[in-house]
Amino acid sequence: MIDHRKVITAAFLLLLSFAPSGILFGQEAERHNYKPAAGYVPNEETAIKIAVAVWIPIYGKIQIEKGKPYKAVLRNGIWYVSSSLPADHVIGGVAEAEISKDDGRILRISHGK
Repeated sequence: MIDHRKVITAAFLLLLSFAPSGILFGQEAERHNYKPAAGYVPNEETAIKIAVAVWIPIYGKIQIEKGKPYKAVLRNGIWYVSSSLPADHVIGGVAEAEISKDDGRILRISHGK
């Protein structure tokens, strides 16, 4: 003879086992995310690579390559990246980027005139 109370209890416990994963309530399970202690943008080289990758689609590869060398300075968790004014230009502007060291967000992009 089947003990219906045991079957119902077993089914209930099985449903509860799905609750932590979020399946029972339609929630997405929390996904693993590695965050380096030094942030996603730990150094000047990485900040420059990110800035150049963002500048090129906006201002064009030729324009950005004319602005070498690039420099990056870290202040209060923000990388301030800029290009240089080409030697043959007396007037003009440089590309600028502000990038969060912690999470890599692009906070500001600009190009002076």
